[in-house]
Amino acid sequence: MQKIGIIVAMTKEFELLKGKLEKVSVGTVNGSEMAEGFLGGKKTALMQCGIGKVCAAVGTTELIKFLGPECIINTGVAGGISSETKVMDVVAGSRLVYHDVWCGEPNAYGQVQGLPAFFASEAALLKKAAQSECGVRIHEGLICSGDQFITSRGDLENIRQKFPDALAVDMESAAVAQVCHIYGVPFLSLRIISDTPGVENHQKQYYDFWEQAPEKLAEIVEKTVGLL
Repeated sequence: MQKIGIIVAMTKEFELLKGKLEKVSVGTVNGSEMAEGFLGGKKTALMQCGIGKVCAAVGTTELIKFLGPECIINTGVAGGISSETKVMDVVAGSRLVYHDVWCGEPNAYGQVQGLPAFFASEAALLKKAAQSECGVRIHEGLICSGDQFITSRGDLENIRQKFPDALAVDMESAAVAQVCHIYGVPFLSLRIISDTPGVENHQKQYYDFWEQAPEKLAEIVEKTVGLL
């Protein structure tokens, strides 16, 4: 593996991973923060894209075109959407879908017309993530993405009805996956569960989570990269 790409949405995530890079150089690509160096002994390009599907798609395109990674790992936080996942668990997205896309019949809900109903992650990357052994539970499954920060139980149930096997919901993974599909770049999303939308202490879950979880996720990403 000549170069690994990592894309994140938020500044804290970017700074934590940048701090783990050796022989690091920093800069910008069309306004997006980036850093290059070595993570887990592998040449790595790190980019912060910003929040939401459009930012994720633009950032992923810039990462591919200007920095040339052979695979891309998208990492960040997600809301738990299944009883299987608890706060601080990690979901490795084996499949990705939009929960806010409808192109009409005969397309499946969540499918962009002309593209797959679900975007699939690279099996080899999933296998390495499962082997990272960082003291947290790692689940493989479906991640749903959309331009909404899900806070209400009603919104959560709407997504569950359409995608009953979903494990997590976020705002970027499927957009990154779509760009990687178009460009033929192997992809994986690793998301740590920050909160469970709709529960009584939802906001407190989210704010308490930021005390330790991003560092744990950065550790998992580093170990996964080291195994590639």
